[in-house]
Amino acid sequence: MTTVLIADDQPLQRFGSRMLLESQDDMTVVGEAANGSEAVRMAAEFHPDVVLMDIRMPGLDGIEATRRITAAGDRTRILIVTTFDLDEYAYAGLRAGASGFLVKDAQPEELLAGIRAVATGDAVVAPSLTRRLLDAYVHHLPADPGAENGTREDPRLTSLTDREREILTVIGQGWTNTEIAARLHLAESTVKTHVGRILAKTGSRDRIQAVILAYDTKLVQPS
Repeated sequence: MTTVLIADDQPLQRFGSRMLLESQDDMTVVGEAANGSEAVRMAAEFHPDVVLMDIRMPGLDGIEATRRITAAGDRTRILIVTTFDLDEYAYAGLRAGASGFLVKDAQPEELLAGIRAVATGDAVVAPSLTRRLLDAYVHHLPADPGAENGTREDPRLTSLTDREREILTVIGQGWTNTEIAARLHLAESTVKTHVGRILAKTGSRDRIQAVILAYDTKLVQPS
């Protein structure tokens, strides 16, 4: 059973999400938060598998709430639901530790699949949205002259094999495991093993954090 906390300042949005989630045999809603502060408190109290997090809420917003929840080191994962086209701060959720993003006009089955994916440690951002979101995000990265001049390699990459570095690069480009397996002529189980090792070696929380790493270390450049 996947436990979910809904954080959204609009009662109708929370009601609709609850109705959808509780229609599923494998999901249960453990609480509803109307703002970021409530989300942080309830996450610490109930330890949900997933927090369905809005960004724009009164008081403590969804980005800071995400940062505080993930910093607590609990198993809870955050799925941000946002109107990306309108919210220029959506990229900050990646830095804060979110495990995925969906837009609010997503189909119900997409939301359900996203929650299930995030609960198992996967990312749910579609490749096209990943590129768009990270291209916006990357322009906010601080300059790193040493990295640009090739004089310093990020220590998070030093333990990776050549194959793992190659796979991290294409993860950053938005490739799925199936695409990686087909294009690199590997078994999908082998790809999953490589991905798991990459996450462990680099200290990445999940796949979306590996995408951030690929951008941070300049393995992937904005399109």
